[in-house]
Amino acid sequence: MTKDEIKDKILTILTEDFEFEQPGVDDNLRDDHGFDSIDAIELLGKIEISILGFSLTREEKEKAMTIRTVNDILDYIEAIKSSRTK
Repeated sequence: MTKDEIKDKILTILTEDFEFEQPGVDDNLRDDHGFDSIDAIELLGKIEISILGFSLTREEKEKAMTIRTVNDILDYIEAIKSSRTK
């Protein structure tokens, strides 16, 4: 999956599952959309299933708690994928 495909998938999840209206890639998910830690956990589950295809470790999930934007999510996914292929 390319970075653009991942971005589109994330934006679709945010729009359909979290009812965001026109999320931007630089929007602060917490401040602009009221995204909380429960939402973050749910989103991580969706990322595991529909994008990564594997379960994240506890440590990987903890690192995700600093994510604030869609661009942060994209960077996070890229880092996870590259660390798993080493």
